[in-house]
Amino acid sequence: MPVITRVPEPNLWDAICKEFAYREKPILQDGHVEDDAASVHTDYEDYDPAKHNPVFYGKMHEAVTTDVDVLENVDASTTHPACVGFTFVEKPPKSPPPPRPRPPPVHECSPREYLEHYIFPILLPALEEMLKQAKEEKCFERKRTKFNALDFLTEHLYRRNPNFTDRSNVLMEDIPFVKEWLKDHPRPPLPLSLVWTEEEATVIIQSQWRGYLVRRDPEIQELREWQRQYREDNRSIQRRVSDFWEKQMPGGGVPPADVAEDKSKLEDRPAEVRSETGTPTKTAES
Repeated sequence: MPVITRVPEPNLWDAICKEFAYREKPILQDGHVEDDAASVHTDYEDYDPAKHNPVFYGKMHEAVTTDVDVLENVDASTTHPACVGFTFVEKPPKSPPPPRPRPPPVHECSPREYLEHYIFPILLPALEEMLKQAKEEKCFERKRTKFNALDFLTEHLYRRNPNFTDRSNVLMEDIPFVKEWLKDHPRPPLPLSLVWTEEEATVIIQSQWRGYLVRRDPEIQELREWQRQYREDNRSIQRRVSDFWEKQMPGGGVPPADVAEDKSKLEDRPAEVRSETGTPTKTAES
């Protein structure tokens, strides 16, 4: 009994991504796609000596079969020994991409045409830049990072809006609609583990560890104990001084009655003036 099956409609997003990937990778004559990791024009992966040979990297090469010993006349001062038995050809420059077809009118095109001609030409390069920045922020190596992909896309697309030319240095926090959103939805501060770089975290951890090693020394412990006891003994020194003077001068700065009486007696006593012979004489105050 024949069975009628329904072929699912291809996903538009997958088709666009596949087409964009094949635009970046030129197809060779044998039908294979050139590996970007072996190309000098690639921007996706830097040269890695653990994966690539510096002699063959970035060049088109092919092994050549000969009937004679190719190592017989090799001069190591002018030729690298790894090149023996291979022929090298410089890669041709990349040909410019074909001109894009003229997009249909915005208000007359279908949804697919609108995505292909007005959305994806702007969104796909932004996603590519986002992946590059995510690699620099080591998002593919750690579970938690400070990198926010939506924030990056918002800032990237806002800066590169072709209708404006004065947005090249605008930060995401300075975008008007972002300011309005953050007023009603403030963000909590990021933890220091995400804010600090590896160098800053290393310096702080090492300084804290060295401080701990110093504080655990017995002599330092004794000094710290003495300082703690000294602070406790002198914690209320100001109050103690105030209580002392309140006891000595309870009248708020006026001397006590007995002190005032003694002072008046001293003032009533006649002053003594010594003569030239050294004999004191009493004189009354005028």
